[in-house]
Amino acid sequence: MKRYAAALLLAVGFTLTAPLVMADDHDSQRYYDKAHKDYHQWNDNEDRNFSLFLGEKHIKVHAWKQSKPAEQQQYWNWRHEHPDEKR
Repeated sequence: MKRYAAALLLAVGFTLTAPLVMADDHDSQRYYDKAHKDYHQWNDNEDRNFSLFLGEKHIKVHAWKQSKPAEQQQYWNWRHEHPDEKR
């Protein structure tokens, strides 16, 4: 009986935690900045900053993944000039 209870408890635990782990995986992605030789975690904060960058440069708002590599590098340069601490 104890063996079945333990197996049931494990199954319920995996069932409840799996969606949380999977959801967390989709929240952010890491990008490498070649010019500055560092990584950036793409999350909601970075998404807001990208929108600010596009507005400042008078570029039509679009998703990060739709940007060309040259525009992405311009953004990383802008981000290094506009760190979060200054806002």
